[in-house]
Amino acid sequence: MEDKSDIMAVARAFMRSRIILTAAELDLFTIIQDSPSSAEKMAEKLGLDPRALARVMECLATFGLLNKDTNEYSLTDQGALLSSKHPASSLPMLLHMSRLWVNWSDLTGIVQKKIGSGHSPSMPLDRDSRQVFIGAMHVVGRTLSEDIAVDLDLSGYRKLLDIGGGSGTYTIALLRRNPEMKAILFDLKEVIEMARERLSSEGLLDRAELIAGDFYADELPGGSELALLSAIIHQNSREQNVELFKKTFRALVPGGAILVRDHIMNEQRTWPPEGAMFAINMLVNTAGGDTYTFLEVEQDLRNAGFKHVKLVRSGEKMDSIVKAEKPK
Repeated sequence: MEDKSDIMAVARAFMRSRIILTAAELDLFTIIQDSPSSAEKMAEKLGLDPRALARVMECLATFGLLNKDTNEYSLTDQGALLSSKHPASSLPMLLHMSRLWVNWSDLTGIVQKKIGSGHSPSMPLDRDSRQVFIGAMHVVGRTLSEDIAVDLDLSGYRKLLDIGGGSGTYTIALLRRNPEMKAILFDLKEVIEMARERLSSEGLLDRAELIAGDFYADELPGGSELALLSAIIHQNSREQNVELFKKTFRALVPGGAILVRDHIMNEQRTWPPEGAMFAINMLVNTAGGDTYTFLEVEQDLRNAGFKHVKLVRSGEKMDSIVKAEKPK
């Protein structure tokens, strides 16, 4: 068990988080990258409270995100990653965390049944915000997708259907690892255009067909031997997942297979720890989303018609994979 000092450090962690999220909301890291400055000059330029801004920036310096030389601030190497102009910027992810803050603050009310789960969804992303967020997800997932592609033996499959594939992070990794494979990436119309740019820049557009649609409302394109649901099932209730599994089953050719990437919890729902935390994220931000045990996923896949359900990879970073087959 953690000692009292560790528990109190965890309880106070929201303070550090709030300071960093406020800096992200104000885009301080981008502004400082463009022009190192004092807090007073920045406050005057941006119409902010000079004392409040100075205290925030002093804390950012103690976190190692800013350098302070007399009264002038500049970015550290770590802080530079939070500028919108860095090619691997983490700023969109910070802004996403900021969007989650409000609903997380209502967890007590949700547990007390005073507020419903997913009671106040965040405002939908506009086009620019969606683009930077999906770009950030690609940066975060690029290495993980490559690791997973190396782990999986998919040599017998020639056509992949990536359902809700975003900008193509996993399509890219699997196509690179499997030179004989082609792919269909299925996602919303505005996301498809981002995937087109990503696949083109990777030199893989000639091996991928991009189809716009909504997997909740539309049937999935057919004819594939392999389907991927990557970080999808946690946003759904089990009933929604069974319906999505059924759609996937119909889209696959006989003998085809489905891969489900997500947090797969142990039967006590205490491992992986990140999965337990992510279940709370779904509790406060969706109407029915959750993280699921292998037995739950297996049952739902079987209810959709799949057989030979196996946990083919187990990990702590939303990198567990369940595989199931459609009978021939």
